[in-house]
Amino acid sequence: MIDLDDKVLADVKHGFNLPPKPALISELQAALAAPDPDLNDIASIIAHDVSTSAAVLKIINSPLYGLARTVTDVKQAVVFLGLDSISKLVTGFLLKQTFGQRKCCISLERFWDNASDIADSIMVIGNKLKSRVPIENLHLLGLFHDAGIAAMAVNYPDYMETLIAANKDYDKLLIEHEEEKYETNHAIIGYFLAASWNLPQSICQMILCHHDPEFLGNCKDDEQKLAFAALKMAENFVHINKRFVAAPDWHLMKADVLKVLNLDEDDYQDIKEDLDEYFLEQDGVSD
Repeated sequence: MIDLDDKVLADVKHGFNLPPKPALISELQAALAAPDPDLNDIASIIAHDVSTSAAVLKIINSPLYGLARTVTDVKQAVVFLGLDSISKLVTGFLLKQTFGQRKCCISLERFWDNASDIADSIMVIGNKLKSRVPIENLHLLGLFHDAGIAAMAVNYPDYMETLIAANKDYDKLLIEHEEEKYETNHAIIGYFLAASWNLPQSICQMILCHHDPEFLGNCKDDEQKLAFAALKMAENFVHINKRFVAAPDWHLMKADVLKVLNLDEDDYQDIKEDLDEYFLEQDGVSD
């Protein structure tokens, strides 16, 4: 399993600009850290930001959460999901607002569309296997796991060339291309960003290791293994859906992923069909 020492983190921080943690997240985390967090205070903090409130309500009322009734205000959302889950929804939404297109050499709209598809897919997988996969952190993990790509595209004007080269080279992972050119990679940058935003350590570790084929074999935390396995399956399904070929590292992880999730090939195909149906329905809604 990958571990970062202080020198690596210091090297990343030196000369590399990461978006600061939004004030709303700092305020929310401070309120949640209180000995007895007040539900009304949490709801009020979120409700003061109109766009964030709207985004939270849109997500919670989506089929991904499968609620029996429509949630119409943030206080109801907090009651239904709980303080921790609401905090993670807010964090995921604000992450997407943090990077500005003007300084970024890739299309952020396309990037976040892909991240959102993975976040939705990991939730579908989590709901399908909810007796085995804790869904609390899944949406945020799906959104945040590749955030280092956006950060690198802001910091390196030639980063698009690296992405294009990696897309043409199926035998070498993107992180390998990044290491050769920049002496760091998006998993490390994403870890540093997540840690600076005070995300749970388990999520930070999965972001750091999400291209490490040895992670599942070395990880001792069962919930972390389940979430990681769900992420890799979601990544692969989205990659197949968009590029008609498996994700570059899927062949390195497939056996371990299916073992951790206790699935066979038929189960895997069943989930793939569920996801195909979900995205067809979403396309129908957007048309």
